[in-house]
Amino acid sequence: MSALRRINLLVTLFFVLVTAAGLALLLRQAGYDVQREMQAAEAVVDYLHEAALRDPASVQRGLTDSLRHVRVQWLAPGQEALAGGYSGWDGWLGMHLFSAPKPPLLVQLDDGRRLRIAVDPTDELDEVWDSLLQLLILSALALALSLLTIRWAVRRGLRVLDELLGGLQRVGQGQLGARLQSHGLPEARLLAGHFNAMATTLQQVQTDNAELTQALLALQERERTRLGQTLHDDLGQYLSGIRAQACLLRAVADRPEAVRSTAQCLEDNCQQLQDGFRALIRDLYPVVLECLELGEALQQLVEDWQATQGVRCRLLLGNDLPQLPLPSKAHLYRLVQEALTNVARHAQASEVRVRLQYRGGRLRLLVRDNGNGAQLPQRAGIGLRSIGERARCLGGILRLHSRPGAGWALCLNMLLEGRER
Repeated sequence: MSALRRINLLVTLFFVLVTAAGLALLLRQAGYDVQREMQAAEAVVDYLHEAALRDPASVQRGLTDSLRHVRVQWLAPGQEALAGGYSGWDGWLGMHLFSAPKPPLLVQLDDGRRLRIAVDPTDELDEVWDSLLQLLILSALALALSLLTIRWAVRRGLRVLDELLGGLQRVGQGQLGARLQSHGLPEARLLAGHFNAMATTLQQVQTDNAELTQALLALQERERTRLGQTLHDDLGQYLSGIRAQACLLRAVADRPEAVRSTAQCLEDNCQQLQDGFRALIRDLYPVVLECLELGEALQQLVEDWQATQGVRCRLLLGNDLPQLPLPSKAHLYRLVQEALTNVARHAQASEVRVRLQYRGGRLRLLVRDNGNGAQLPQRAGIGLRSIGERARCLGGILRLHSRPGAGWALCLNMLLEGRER
């Protein structure tokens, strides 16, 4: 059953209940009123009966015809009286409104005519029927008007829902440029505003993902180029030098001094070759994480970064840091490494503080510099996006704080309840 039909059914039931209650109250009040009228009519009947017995001339046809709730029949000699009472719906209504009226009274006049005097509730019953009919008609009109109004309002609301459904279908098909038009209803405007904001956010995320993918591909190409240049220019040259020196050794095998000098050059070149390989491997994968704890690996990272960049870097490690699995250690290590790289590239800072603490089941990381800072919010670059993705992989909450002249502060909060300490 549709929503419109359910609403119409509920409204109809409500009107039926209200109308039934109104009819019950109307019948109850009508019963009191009719009962009083009947009592007054019975008093009039008694008075007319006494007056006809006392002075038949005082009872005139012109006077008795205009009486309300009293029926007076003038019967000629031998004429039968008309049947009184009421039946059908009038009988049902009269039975529920009042008790049986007083029986008719017959008066024998001197001229042979007879006078039949009785209580006649017909007028009262007609009035009650008119009131009941008016109430039913009013309720029917109110119900029809309500249903029409509800239909108009619901159709208008359903049109908004249809547009929303169509917009969601277009978004589901990848058409992120879909937007809803603003309507007159405040709720519809609010709904359209939220939908348009959602679509705009999705479109922006799609654009950001495309830009990030392009940036990652470009970075991948740069890294490949750098790796190729490193292997060709540095390591390749050292290998060429080692090969040349090995050939020289064969040529100077009978000269000890030349052999010692060439061997020393070979040792130096091998050392340079080994250092180059270590630096290259360290850039590609932090092998230290497999050998050292997270705190020791970060200490080595900070020392190497400080020696390379010439910027003072202070590392504060809390006591009793938790043992993390290797993927989490790698993400956290790379996050700190990327944060320090951003400081070196953009902050123009003279000092950086890195603090890692574990307290209350939470691991907290703070990286703060005293550099230029920036006005937030601003569009995140590939470095901040990479940091955000690593924080998401760690299941942590990342916050960035900065203002011009006050440097940057990166805060990571991770819940580690249940981890081994």
